Amino acid sequence: MRYSLLLFTSLVSAVSITDIQGPAFQSPYLDQVVHNVTGIVSAKDRYGFWLLGEPSSDARVSNGIRVYAPQYAGRTALGDLVTLSGLVSEYRQPARPNDLLLTELVSPSHFAIHSSGNPITPLVISRDTKYAPPLGKASALDKGSEGWLSVPNNATQLESVNATLQPDKYGLDFWESLEGRLVTVPDPTTSNFPDMFGAIWVYGDWDVNGKNERGGLTLTSIDGLPDAHPEVILIGRPLDGTRLPRVPIGSQLSNITGVVTYQFGYYQILPLTAPTVLSEPVPDIPPVSFYSSDKSCELTIGDYNVENMSPRSRHVPLVAKHIVEYLHTPDILFLQEIQSDSGSRDNGVVTANKTLSTLVQAISSAAAQLGASGAPFVYDFVNIPPQNNMDGGKPGSNIRVAYLWNPNKVSLLPGHVVGSATQNTEVVQSEKGEVNLNHNPGRIQPNHEAWEETRKPMAAAWQTTDGSRFFTVNVHLSSKRFGSSPHGDARPPVNGRVERRTQQVNITADFVKNILQKDVNASVIVAGDMNDFTQTRSVFRSFTDVLTDINDASGVDPVERYTYVYEQHMQEIDHMFVSDAIVRRGTQVEHIHVNTWARSTSSSDRASDHDPTVAKVWVCDKPSEVGSKSPPYLVVQEANYMH
Repeated sequence: MRYSLLLFTSLVSAVSITDIQGPAFQSPYLDQVVHNVTGIVSAKDRYGFWLLGEPSSDARVSNGIRVYAPQYAGRTALGDLVTLSGLVSEYRQPARPNDLLLTELVSPSHFAIHSSGNPITPLVISRDTKYAPPLGKASALDKGSEGWLSVPNNATQLESVNATLQPDKYGLDFWESLEGRLVTVPDPTTSNFPDMFGAIWVYGDWDVNGKNERGGLTLTSIDGLPDAHPEVILIGRPLDGTRLPRVPIGSQLSNITGVVTYQFGYYQILPLTAPTVLSEPVPDIPPVSFYSSDKSCELTIGDYNVENMSPRSRHVPLVAKHIVEYLHTPDILFLQEIQSDSGSRDNGVVTANKTLSTLVQAISSAAAQLGASGAPFVYDFVNIPPQNNMDGGKPGSNIRVAYLWNPNKVSLLPGHVVGSATQNTEVVQSEKGEVNLNHNPGRIQPNHEAWEETRKPMAAAWQTTDGSRFFTVNVHLSSKRFGSSPHGDARPPVNGRVERRTQQVNITADFVKNILQKDVNASVIVAGDMNDFTQTRSVFRSFTDVLTDINDASGVDPVERYTYVYEQHMQEIDHMFVSDAIVRRGTQVEHIHVNTWARSTSSSDRASDHDPTVAKVWVCDKPSEVGSKSPPYLVVQEANYMH
């Protein structure tokens, strides 16, 4: 049954809605039958209605409540003043144990309508009222040095603690204090695309943190803690059957009036009717502001998760267009999610040369259509086929990382031998002191348990046209599978596979340390889809003394650091880190929002759920800087320049 039986309950008379809701997450009248509950019907659906009672002066206490009463739903209308008796219940779906509880009245009886057409006044959530969501923190139980991203996860359950609400400090407490209440969100702005059910995240006319150029809210830090963005609320399916508009991020909507509820893992507002679209952001997406140069040591580096690309993927031409028109054909491209030649068919095929050849040809065609002069532009490529179905992702797809590069600018070091799926590449040093890899490119500890069902990183040793060498590591860390909702019972929320990603970063950092121990001035670039935020400092801690986030090195505004959008955040999960030698020569980096700024999630608008990134770096000294380093460094550089 959906609700508890009436057995072993006590009878309580003339209880107000505010008494039932109380100042905590759960009702003080749980599992008790209450009588003569009075309120005005403020919203309804086919399963029942919401009642609005007399308000309380206590900001912790809601005067709205859900009544689960399918038998009375057709008899009520908005504005009806009713009384009823019922059982106080805290409900969540049995299949969703991490959901928070929703206070309801069930098994109603003694139902009566006393009058109709009564006025209903929604609570306006606004910076101009005392009812505005707090900033920064979601819950007092998100304890730890990294707030809601602290490890270990799931240290406490919010419903077990059932703390007294602090709506002025914590976002979940704020929305819980409005549970069942009719509210208005003035001047809403969308902060994500509609999800698969059409629901959209918005913020209203109140203070927000992390607002970026597009109008979304970027995951940043406040006073050293990652921002949980509790000021954003999910707008669910309208109660009158209308449909929410499918609009891009940063769109302006008309005011939204609806009831606050909790369902499917999130606090939501269910509108009485769908809002209209007042404006959408300008669709123009700027390309990267720089190009590849004729300087041998100055390189452009691109990074792009191309989302399950196979030879038959419809988005191949769009990705190619992005690479040419928006990324300006970087000298080296780090790619993730390259599928096998047979796509997602689970037939044992692991090669991806056809996939990569198809993409390379599409890039050449896009360059020709753009009117590129001279010989046709053709990338070289390399990948390491994985063992069948051993690297995670959709069965049969065998996704892996790969490199494309412009052979007129760089090449793999001469005499290189590509490693296999199970061969570990090691850093080696010649008698002349030159650092290389014994498998180039090669996988880093591919047999380590940290990489179980995960894409293995691919390291490579390169040289420029003047013989200067540098190193790259292309990574795609474990996904956040098995994570929990940021609005859920587990506090801090479960960051799926965070321990595994931490171990993977540690292994990658050790590999880079090995290079730098042999050449402290080595130029190293680590990039790819890392499936976590730099605000989860525990994951990236081992990089701290080895590599620098290129955003930091380039002075990128924190609110413009995003490559992905999920739930209430625009966020960066695709990263690029560089060694000190690269940092001191100066860097540039830009995130190219060809996908997060798209008009919709349609495949005709978006090629991937990730944005690409392009950087400009110097992998050896600028001409004016030659001779400025220590003698050991000069010897290596001079030998390379004479190569």
